[in-house]
Amino acid sequence: FRKQSLVHGNGPQVGLLMEQNAAYSEYSPETTPYPMDVLGSQTCGMVGYMLQQELRNIDPELDVATLVTQTEVCKKDPAFANPTKFVGPVYTEQRAKELMAQSTMQFKADGEYYRRVVPSPMPKSIVEIQQIETLLDTENLVIACGGGGVPVSIEQGKSTGVECVIDKDLTAELLAEKIHADLFIILTDGSIFRNYGKEDQAEMKQATPAGLAEFSFPAGSMGPKIDAVCKFVEAGLGNAAIGSLFDLDKIITNEAGTLITKGEGIVYY
Repeated sequence: FRKQSLVHGNGPQVGLLMEQNAAYSEYSPETTPYPMDVLGSQTCGMVGYMLQQELRNIDPELDVATLVTQTEVCKKDPAFANPTKFVGPVYTEQRAKELMAQSTMQFKADGEYYRRVVPSPMPKSIVEIQQIETLLDTENLVIACGGGGVPVSIEQGKSTGVECVIDKDLTAELLAEKIHADLFIILTDGSIFRNYGKEDQAEMKQATPAGLAEFSFPAGSMGPKIDAVCKFVEAGLGNAAIGSLFDLDKIITNEAGTLITKGEGIVYY
């Protein structure tokens, strides 16, 4: 048995729950809406349930468990001073100002409309790491840290939910380090490309953290994924890879995707 842990995103799911939250608040203003950390925990169960079911349908003998996971963040993280992560539905400027007057929520312009913005701090620790390791030691495939984990701050031994968004790729990397993984794979739309979308774009077969540092990648998509895989490789635990969700078997054998190693240079397909 090869120990495996699976981390998933939750952007569309938590966005839908936030829209439902907002709609119900309009219908029943006296009802206190659920905070973001609670909505995030709901998506961990929701997506984890669906993944568990499909994996067991493929292999009825597979032992798989979903763990709602809390991820600690530091309240002094600079991200809290300047919330930039857009979440939830769009609002008119007037409605956004009304909501800001009624609560501690912050809104910023996103095109023609306004959307709520929340901080995106770095993950500090994984609260349930011991439970994850216990499940792995008993040969379970563990689904954990969904959406980056439910953000909490810990003071004097007590956890409190925090309204923010933790990057799932960075939490996945932290988990990979803590469980001493020898291979860290991020599944997305495809491999890493040089000059993606341009005439001279080229798909990378193999790269190094130093080689990737010479390029710039979109902050909202491939950038955080590359930061995460480079951090893992630089930690010295093993290799990492980025590739298509549909090519996992080939990524493992280095027949698809981009392998990130401590080697030298960049190799293209």
